Amino acid sequence: MEEILIIEDDELLNDGLCFHLQKNGYKPVPAYNASQAYDLASGRNWSLFILDINLPDGNGIALAIEIRKKSKTPIIFLTARDLDEDIIQGFNAGADDYITKPFNIKILMQRIQAILRRCGQQDIETSTLFSGNLEINFETIAVKKNNVLLSLTPTEFKLLAIFCKNPGQILTRQVLLEKLWDIEGNFVDEHTLTINISRLRKKIEDNSGTYIKTVYGMGYQWMKKTTQK
Repeated sequence: MEEILIIEDDELLNDGLCFHLQKNGYKPVPAYNASQAYDLASGRNWSLFILDINLPDGNGIALAIEIRKKSKTPIIFLTARDLDEDIIQGFNAGADDYITKPFNIKILMQRIQAILRRCGQQDIETSTLFSGNLEINFETIAVKKNNVLLSLTPTEFKLLAIFCKNPGQILTRQVLLEKLWDIEGNFVDEHTLTINISRLRKKIEDNSGTYIKTVYGMGYQWMKKTTQK
């Protein structure tokens, strides 16, 4: 059973999260401050950390940085701090997702499932991936659809790689922008992202079903299973 550490000082909210996680088949463990969380985080093999930023004895950002030094376990920030600089700081600290309060518990459960599913595939070598009718070769930087070579721009290829390596996970526009920016240090704005997703869709879409789904108000989701052969 996947164990999830919930680091949240609001006892009522922490209890509610534990209830819903247990209901969905997980084993949640509550922590109510940074020091308690750090001790727990260091002593067990966790599947996921759900972490608030505002803690009574410390800052969740600093805690995430310390956790990330020792662990690759995914981190979700669940916080009322919704400024752009807070969100960027959270991802820079090693977060895999950033969710602001108030939130929809059903959507939170879906995002938890997506992250755990993605992380279960992280050990797969990514020299060549197959998804739907696509073949993505990372050594030659080539993409084939039904064995026919596609012409993709560098940004389109990077986007495709991000989506295929995170199947089923809802990727916010902010996450995509951060990942594209991190790759080469070049700035990619919202308009450029929209254009590139539109172009990528036109090049890869076919009658086999949706590849990139728009999740309105949240971001985008890769709908095809990704495998390696």
